[in-house]
Amino acid sequence: MGLMAWHFVGNTLRDGRPVPADGVWLKHAGPLELCASGLHASVHPFDALQYAPWATLCRVEVDGKTLTGNDKVVARKRRIIARIDATELCRSFARRCALNVIHLWDAPQIVRDYLTTGDESLRAAARDAVRDAVRAAARAAARAAAWAAASDAAWDAASDAASDAARAAARDAAMDAHRATFAQMVSEAFSARGVEV
Repeated sequence: MGLMAWHFVGNTLRDGRPVPADGVWLKHAGPLELCASGLHASVHPFDALQYAPWATLCRVEVDGKTLTGNDKVVARKRRIIARIDATELCRSFARRCALNVIHLWDAPQIVRDYLTTGDESLRAAARDAVRDAVRAAARAAARAAAWAAASDAAWDAASDAASDAARAAARDAAMDAHRATFAQMVSEAFSARGVEV
């Protein structure tokens, strides 16, 4: 048995070929090169999400010669074991991620309502409210940048370095939490269909 991994597909494969039926091996005869040539997949579903052309998530097996990168593998052979339409799963995951940081801004109520309920009838209004908030934040950032330009550069540099380090640590912790959350959601979605992950 080969390596079990994850792969998102659209209506066709990236090279235009039709997506094969479950259990059918695809084979690549040319050279293997990460991001360029071969049959790709990711060992972690969150990594596969970064390359998703569409929302069909496949549990795949890769076999034969493989090359491994940081967040993906490329192989000589790949077959789909099972697949799901992950549209709602991805929307739910995005809402969870947004709710994890909602305390960092004064989110309009319509945005909070959409994120907590997932009510699709609220999505357009929530998107408009976010767009308005982003424009207001951009204006405030421009004013802050003008003020910062007039302040003491040495103090700013020291403060920025400390802030950057704290932000990087927080970002890494948040990314680890997102990876774990997405993996759990994917596992539950496939398990509900009788596919062991």
